[in-house]
This record gives sequence, C-alpha cells and structure tokens, in this order.
Amino acid sequence: MASSTNDGADYDGEIRLWREEGWWIARDVGTGVTTQGESRSDALENLDEAVALHRGEVGREPTDEELRELGIDPEENATGDTEPPDILE
Repeated sequence: MASSTNDGADYDGEIRLWREEGWWIARDVGTGVTTQGESRSDALENLDEAVALHRGEVGREPTDEELRELGIDPEENATGDTEPPDILE
C-alpha cells in the first residue's frame, strides 16, 4: 500500500483513506478498525464511531429489561460472568 510518508512507516493516529468499488474505505492503522462510506466524510465519520466503540469510549451493556424486550432471558445466560472470546472484543 502506498504511504504518504517519506519512510513508509506507520504513525500514531494514522488514517488511510482510499476508494474501492464505488465506496470510500477508511482504516485506522493503529487499531486496524476499517469502515466504509459513500463519501469520504461518511467513511471518516463511520471510522470515528467505530474506533470509539473499539476503545470502549461509547456504548454500554444492555439492561436486563432491554434484553427481555429483544426476547433474550438474562437468567439463561450461558456464559455467566466469564470474559467473551477474543473475537467479540
């Protein structure tokens, strides 16, 4: 992949943005989070939100009431208090 730096190194806070099959793709190099959008600004806005979610800066766990509204019984939680698998983090 092309780099905008003289030495080709990755830098803190580096974002890569490119066009692919009609979509703008935005990737935060440090976290590896990648998003897309119909415009450059859409892709970058999506990336901001996705990186914040990745870092745990936004979002929250659903309440038991919210789970029940979705048809999930929190009492039947098969994993209990164990940590989720790496793939879900």
